[in-house]
Amino acid sequence: MNFCDTNKSVLKWASEAVQIPYRDPLTNRQTVYVPDFFIQYVDKQGRILTELIEIKPSSQQILERVGKNKYNQAQFIKNQAKWKAANLWCNQQGIKFRVINENDIFHGSA
Repeated sequence: MNFCDTNKSVLKWASEAVQIPYRDPLTNRQTVYVPDFFIQYVDKQGRILTELIEIKPSSQQILERVGKNKYNQAQFIKNQAKWKAANLWCNQQGIKFRVINENDIFHGSA
């Protein structure tokens, strides 16, 4: 969040500002998904871009990392439904949806 506050390319941002309806595949109930961040920024070409960003551990994001852990398996299934709904919603809004994990955040830090 400090990055968003101090980066001059970031025009505006909010945490957990958007609610997207989706059907939970584990309960079959209609509920809402709240992505972690809404961010609008200027890219290197000077274009204004808007994104919804979700941050999840790779164990809940990448099928190969889910393993036999029942909790991770359930989260993976639920996340797929959330992200499908988010992609659809974002496409309708003309913005991008992106999921990042610890490898994206901590790459290059030692």
